Amino acid sequence: MQAKQAIAWTKKCGIAVESAHASVPSLADLVAGAPIRGSWWAHPKGKDIFRLSRVIRRSPDVLVCRLVDGKITYVHRRMWPVLVLLAERFPKQRLSALNEVHTPAGKHKLLLTPFPDWVPTDVLQAAQKLTEKEAASQLDLVLSPLSRTLSLRPTTKASL
Repeated sequence: MQAKQAIAWTKKCGIAVESAHASVPSLADLVAGAPIRGSWWAHPKGKDIFRLSRVIRRSPDVLVCRLVDGKITYVHRRMWPVLVLLAERFPKQRLSALNEVHTPAGKHKLLLTPFPDWVPTDVLQAAQKLTEKEAASQLDLVLSPLSRTLSLRPTTKASL
């Protein structure tokens, strides 16, 4: 899989996880060609998974957050207005944007941008044009039947 294909896959999915077993597609499983047992770092395609995960994380069209089950989640820009409109359905910290940076000391540091600070004006405007029913319908289209009743469609914030 090439970088452009990884971004296109993220756009098609709308919402996906980096490597977790979840109710939405997993990049690691896609690259491996099957569900991975154990750590993907030890998988023969681990380097490809890492490379593509960083391509997706660097994309300006992908929000990296912990939306699904607290795991690293990719949300393509086409879904941002939906998240903005339905934000009250999710714990606010799950909508914080994550950005991994390298410090001068060579360490990795995870920076958090709280919701809604990361939301661009055009996304806010697009969210205002949606009804809650339209947004929920768009969310339903990207979720599996299992996730509709579990991790992403909570009746309370506590269930996320």
